[in-house]
Amino acid sequence: MKCSVVIRAYNEAKDIGRLLEGIKQQNLDDVEVILVDSGSTDETVSIAENYDATIVHISPENFTFGRSLNYGVDAASGEFIVNVSAHCYPVYPDWLEQLLKPFDDENLAVSYGKQRGGDTNQYSEHQFFRQYFPDISQPRQGHPYSHNANAAIRRSLWEQHPYNEQLTGLEDLAWSSWAMEQGYGIAYTAEAEIIHLHDEKPAQVHNRYRREAIAMKQILPTSTFSLWNFLRLWLSSTYSDLLEAKREKVLDEHWWSILWFRFLQYWGTYQGYNYSGKIDAQLHQGFYYPPGILSEKTPAPRDVEPIDYD
Repeated sequence: MKCSVVIRAYNEAKDIGRLLEGIKQQNLDDVEVILVDSGSTDETVSIAENYDATIVHISPENFTFGRSLNYGVDAASGEFIVNVSAHCYPVYPDWLEQLLKPFDDENLAVSYGKQRGGDTNQYSEHQFFRQYFPDISQPRQGHPYSHNANAAIRRSLWEQHPYNEQLTGLEDLAWSSWAMEQGYGIAYTAEAEIIHLHDEKPAQVHNRYRREAIAMKQILPTSTFSLWNFLRLWLSSTYSDLLEAKREKVLDEHWWSILWFRFLQYWGTYQGYNYSGKIDAQLHQGFYYPPGILSEKTPAPRDVEPIDYD
């Protein structure tokens, strides 16, 4: 079972070495690594070359999230394609094994894994990861949500339906929605855990949720996100985060980031849903998530030692 790992990157020299080292320490043999670089000016490419990655180039003016993935998958030879963000890294040496295990079901299209934040992530993003990437796996989930920061797909299905190159984001949701419409399953695999690093300033948070909401509107043209939705979700999520921070005795440290992160998350979502401008290459260069199963459950213990990055 050969797999290819596709990594999209732009100036990721700070973090990509840890990801590549984590891939090297996986307990699977014959893992191919494809780096899709969109014009990095730092050491990203040379670091990847030191790990024998195949380098695929895409110019900034041609970049979209879907197109860069298509470039990477087209260059890959694996039966299964693992998409992972350059600023992520696996926690366990069986990450790839666990992520690919659900494909024993021949009717499965996507397997996506758990995400957790690191020291630089904002407090509210940690809460988001815990909410939408729970500790319990779902071998066959009932909605099309998936996330290409840590996901695997069947290459044979990609050949039938490549990623949408026109979307400003959420190409993963669009692809898994297509797969479900064709009768294929989607698995959430909690054991395939990665750390997803972000060190975002307010403008970056706003931009991310705005572009994802624009993409959601492209995928579901009749969907709406009103000022009432903005107010309700901002206030409820902020209140929930403040309570949790108080319970954890870290409220003094995180109250301000909770306020601005949640405000910009939903303000960006509101603006994206109501965007009426042109979706062109400039916009590509320069969301409101579907519900998941949020019931509290106790995770099964793992007897695998984490990778030692020290």
